[in-house]
Amino acid sequence: MEVPNIYYSRDEYVETASGNKVSRETILCGSQNIVLNGKVIVQSGAIIRGDLGNVRTGRYCIISKGAVIRPAFKQFSKGVVFFPLHIGDHVFIGSDSVISAASVGSYVYIGKNAIIGRRCVLKDCCIIEDGAILPPETTVAGFMRYTKEGLIEGGQGNPNYVSPAMQDQMIDFTQSFYEHFQSMNNSIQKTKINKN
Repeated sequence: MEVPNIYYSRDEYVETASGNKVSRETILCGSQNIVLNGKVIVQSGAIIRGDLGNVRTGRYCIISKGAVIRPAFKQFSKGVVFFPLHIGDHVFIGSDSVISAASVGSYVYIGKNAIIGRRCVLKDCCIIEDGAILPPETTVAGFMRYTKEGLIEGGQGNPNYVSPAMQDQMIDFTQSFYEHFQSMNNSIQKTKINKN
């Protein structure tokens, strides 16, 4: 997938020493319980609920505009328990998606407006398409595709199978997205240098 340049205002984003780029318009609840492991982009309007439980992302994760990340919970007779949420490396979460999973593996693509029910498990190299709704406690195995209609198994005979090259594709896509997500100030400076 070819990623066009996406420009942002340096005033709107905070860039950390580990290369994370987090919008100032993001809501980080319980930030002491949120760990972004480097080169993670959190776009404006996203909400990460670290106040409910620990949230940890791997490297090169993209959390798009308006996405909501909240730890899964389970209700018991004596109350509610929240579980930590771990998201692997090279994961893309589309805009306005809601994630309440128990875990999200690496090299996972989640489309826009997707809803991942509580305590779902997404294994490595799976695709959740735009608008898909996963019921609570659903497990999506590796190289599977989940659509609005439900689970579609992978396999060479199925036109909707997830390519065996999914891992490489997600590494290329997320790294390219990160490289093309540039500060307007940097692009103006590069243009001035090239003109001289």
